[in-house]
Amino acid sequence: MNSPIRLAELTFPQVNRLIHRTRLAFIHLDNLLAFAKRDRDGRVDGYLTAYLPDECLLMFFRKGEAVNAASLHTSGRQVTTITEALKRMRAEVERGEVAYCAAPMEQLAWMYHSCAVPVQPRVLDPDQPGAFFPVLKQEQVTGVVELISAGRVSYLRFDAGRFAGGYFCDKPEDVAVAKFLEVQFQRGADGRFPALSVVVFPPVAELPAQAPNALINTYRELYWRIVDEVEKEFPGEARRRAQKVCAGIVGTHKALAVLSVPRGAETPDAVVQPEELSSALMDWSLQLLEGVEIMMPGTAPKILKEATKEHRYVLQSAGFYGGLPWQVAW
Repeated sequence: MNSPIRLAELTFPQVNRLIHRTRLAFIHLDNLLAFAKRDRDGRVDGYLTAYLPDECLLMFFRKGEAVNAASLHTSGRQVTTITEALKRMRAEVERGEVAYCAAPMEQLAWMYHSCAVPVQPRVLDPDQPGAFFPVLKQEQVTGVVELISAGRVSYLRFDAGRFAGGYFCDKPEDVAVAKFLEVQFQRGADGRFPALSVVVFPPVAELPAQAPNALINTYRELYWRIVDEVEKEFPGEARRRAQKVCAGIVGTHKALAVLSVPRGAETPDAVVQPEELSSALMDWSLQLLEGVEIMMPGTAPKILKEATKEHRYVLQSAGFYGGLPWQVAW
């Protein structure tokens, strides 16, 4: 995180500790992930914190279902796939620790985006903490301020420099926000100031969901089935045409880097949202099949029907066909 904060000390706001911090070896991760499917009590919004030797992993849950993950480590923060996060946890089951807490969805969105977007570090003088907030007002700052004091993470929302609410780690209900913040800057029993970190990032309200591996693999199969059908019309040309179109738009649709991986190869570890898969496949199909239509008019609907018929309901719900100029009759 490029700060004096120790990863092992990080504690985030919560409304209920479902699993207090304990050794990872004591927790059956698969049962935890499947809890919401077996019991209504498991359908909560919250986050799992995994304390590993070299990083702090966060896994975010919506109604008990894991939807995204992020990593905080000594060199920074980043979003990671749920699969990779679980892999790292299982690799450190003997040394790692874990906690599972419930939290509001807005807070989860802020926690996630603090790792997903560039954050702006702010300088804070612990001798004059009261001077920090007037500066935010003077600069008309709009965003979320992440304040970490001795490992306790709090989030404060500002709108044009005015405080507009937040989520605070271990703040008693009867303590005013101003008093709570004042305590965060006080010297400890040893006379030293707590390790402090302050960053600002844009406010968001939604926590995005990652596309599960099963959905990614479905779209990968659709990509290659379309190539197969084009190959029937243009023997020896389909793969070259597909790669050319892919290379031209992969900068816009990064999901194509995953979809175009050859059959038989493992799915690359990449964070992709479901709508990105549909958008990428649609744009690629449009450009590929427009070239086919020029050579053989009326062929595109036939190719689409044959290639996608087994997964047409997935594509229909994603709006795939609506973005193409051809009508596919089922």
